[in-house]
Amino acid sequence: MSAPSSQRLAEPTTAGAPAPPALRRRTGRWIEQWDPEDAAFWDGPGRRVARRNLWISIFAEFLGFGVWALWSIVVPQLPAAGFALTVDQQFWLIAVPSLVGATLRIPYTFAVPLFGGRNWTIVSALLLLLPTTALVLAVQRPDLPFAVLLAVAALAGVGGGNFASSMANISFFYPEREKGRALGMNAAGGNVGTAAVQLAVPLVIVAGAGLALERAGLMFIPLAILAAFLAWRFMDNLGTAKADPRSFAVATRTRHTWIISFLYIGTFGSFIGYSGAFPMLMRNEFSEITLSIAFVGALVGSVSRPLGGIIADRVGGAWVTIVAYGVMAAGAIGVIAALGQHHFGLFFTSFMVLFIASGVGNGSLYRMIPAVFRAGARTPEQASAARRAAAGCIGIAGATGAFGGFLIPRGFAVSTDLSGSLVPALWLFIGCYAVMAVVTWAAYARRDSTMARI
Repeated sequence: MSAPSSQRLAEPTTAGAPAPPALRRRTGRWIEQWDPEDAAFWDGPGRRVARRNLWISIFAEFLGFGVWALWSIVVPQLPAAGFALTVDQQFWLIAVPSLVGATLRIPYTFAVPLFGGRNWTIVSALLLLLPTTALVLAVQRPDLPFAVLLAVAALAGVGGGNFASSMANISFFYPEREKGRALGMNAAGGNVGTAAVQLAVPLVIVAGAGLALERAGLMFIPLAILAAFLAWRFMDNLGTAKADPRSFAVATRTRHTWIISFLYIGTFGSFIGYSGAFPMLMRNEFSEITLSIAFVGALVGSVSRPLGGIIADRVGGAWVTIVAYGVMAAGAIGVIAALGQHHFGLFFTSFMVLFIASGVGNGSLYRMIPAVFRAGARTPEQASAARRAAAGCIGIAGATGAFGGFLIPRGFAVSTDLSGSLVPALWLFIGCYAVMAVVTWAAYARRDSTMARI
């Protein structure tokens, strides 16, 4: 006899204890009702189901970030594989995945309510097979026209879109009181994918004899299939996850959305931009140094992100963000000094300062968003509107900030082309950090501002 299309599932209960609220399921692993704000439901089946979905989501997003960053570590190896590329062309190959990934973040956000979180995780994981398989074929063809190579690199942008859909999906599973921690774990797990790929690829491609760049793509193919299988087997779709285009419409009409989006280019944009460019900069400026240590930058930037949120909870996100910009400027000045002295120790240390400060700034600025929109709410209706606007702002800022991953490598390319040096680009970045620090102070930290101590 076939199973019914809808069934009620509950946790086992002890004798005499009231049964916790049950999950109502239908075919396709859809959960019809989901109320994490109900304490009895959350302590019953809710928490267990949410955690299971979170861990698989982290793994899938980890792979997405890894594929997104794949060309950052492959490009410095292309000349050794027989590719005749200019420095400008190499920076294009590093920058274009960030451009595509940033553009995909908004539609990926709406994919979860339209198709279901489980279903879209399966699709987004399988989509990673496109850039990885294309890379396997492309890196074995040194005669490939640059336009084709650029198109192959652009495919890696689908990995950048995974962040938006993953964060949107997990946000539906968790209650407000635990949402920050869950989303922080999800984001950090994804960001670590950048470091992981920069650690693993240099080791994998030289295993055995010669240089086998195609292994950089091959290593992801079984992992992407595994992520799709785990999502199919263990994740859930939430029937209560509904798209709210109004949140984006409300957010676009609020000046804070655009201020925060601008500021996020300086924090997350710096993280993803420097992560992409760092291996290339190491290879060009210090060719005697092995690329196997390039991953440390992305790693420290990833793990310092939660620290920014923790500190912001204590002293206010605005001041933490301002200090982060100042430290990033100091790090960039250190890089300039290191280039003048050709001192790798100072170069590496200064970049670590940049990565740590960008991670802290990511955490503090992300923590500011709900607080900024909640500040003016006086009634339940205003509070509800503020939550919608904050949700829209998070999506818009996340997409806008990712464009920094395109702007920073292109800034280095133009600077090198016009002056033969990275220094003008670094001074430009320092000026941007100074402007962003002033904007943060003026909007959110002035003593007479209504946003003080946000």
